[in-house]
Amino acid sequence: MTIPEEEQAAALRTVADAGSRRADLLAEADRILREEIRPAAVAAAKVGAERNRIRELARVGPTVLYRWLDEAGLPVRTKKATRPRKDTR
Repeated sequence: MTIPEEEQAAALRTVADAGSRRADLLAEADRILREEIRPAAVAAAKVGAERNRIRELARVGPTVLYRWLDEAGLPVRTKKATRPRKDTR
């Protein structure tokens, strides 16, 4: 028979292990994004690839892609101002 403290310690070790693995995976994903995907996306844009296709393949949102392109000195159109919605209630 185990005592509650041992059960809690075992459960917390499981949480800690999963949390550590998750942190490692997130760090690796961030490294891949910065070191592989970003430069490849910018290079693709420089040779004229369609930006929506770059975004789809890179699996990033438009804000991220256009920020990368802007920082790389590529032309990016300015965001259109949105009109306020009419209250239709």
